[in-house]
Amino acid sequence: MTDLLAPILDHLERLVSFDTRNPPRAIGTGGIFDYIRAQLPDFQVEVLDHGAGAVSLFAVRGTPARLFNVHLDTVPSSPHWTADPHVLRVADGRATGLGACDIKGAAAGLLAAAQAGPGDAAFLFTSDEEANDARCIAAFLARDHGFRDVVVAEPTHCEAVLAHRGISAVRMAFRGEAGHASGAAALDASALHQAVRWGGRALELVGQESHRRFGGLTGLRFNIGRIEGGIKANVIAPAAELRFGFRPLPSHDIDQLHATFRGFAAPDALEAYEETFRGPSLPGGDVAAAEERRLAARDLAEDLGLPVGNAVDFWTEASLFSAAGLTALVFGPGDIAQAHTADEWVSLDQLQRYGGLVGRILGSA
Repeated sequence: MTDLLAPILDHLERLVSFDTRNPPRAIGTGGIFDYIRAQLPDFQVEVLDHGAGAVSLFAVRGTPARLFNVHLDTVPSSPHWTADPHVLRVADGRATGLGACDIKGAAAGLLAAAQAGPGDAAFLFTSDEEANDARCIAAFLARDHGFRDVVVAEPTHCEAVLAHRGISAVRMAFRGEAGHASGAAALDASALHQAVRWGGRALELVGQESHRRFGGLTGLRFNIGRIEGGIKANVIAPAAELRFGFRPLPSHDIDQLHATFRGFAAPDALEAYEETFRGPSLPGGDVAAAEERRLAARDLAEDLGLPVGNAVDFWTEASLFSAAGLTALVFGPGDIAQAHTADEWVSLDQLQRYGGLVGRILGSA
């Protein structure tokens, strides 16, 4: 296979130099998208602005059988970076820069592989993955795109990931009745007491789900991230708000889980139950057909000659494609442990391996 490391690093240096932090969702159609368009002169390229910093670039050459997808937005940089996060540093077998691991390294690999030969290819670059507001992919799936298979880039050690958890976030509001805390009514009248009781019931359910398994994943992941409300220790809390999230297996019915969690609250104490974000599991779609769809993704990985890795706990947009009926897998360079960290890095070995595998798939290496 052709060694694409040098051109990958050249592209990665340029890609990292563009500020695509999300938030603040200030990404436009120029900048990084102008650079990518210039690297694909023999592709038909379409750039669309979907609003709120969500921009997509769809590039096609020839009549490709599958789509490669990669997001270009990054998380914000933290003050703990030891150097400018938008200047790529290459040393000690690593390429360090904001987004180098998650997941501009893959974008650089796709560009290098496409330039190495004339093979058929289709790329969808997006800029809203970190916003939990998948406008780019929703718009793509709404069109007559004609693809049945998609390879979504996220850090997977250059192994094909066939399954991962879904994700859901919820805001709950509890109502109470203010009064003096010395009274016996405080036990039931406090909105905070109602929130705490709900939490106990929810945690008990999560414990009961520990036996559930799918594709190497076990149990239901759950977290109460915030509870706030009340006035002071001697005043019955008239209101409380609770935020929680859970990550179901592909075999869980997420709507049934919501019904169960909602049912744990006393009806006269529950003012609001609002799902603020949902991302389906991978495989997505019909829960009953999850294993069948996982096996279809395994067949795709074998057809592409990709090593199959373990299922993962983190969420990806591959599930959105899968829920829409495409056979989807996750495949990219790097380690998820490096994503979203200060001095984020990806190993040169991973970039080199990714470039070689993608180049072979495209027929250019």
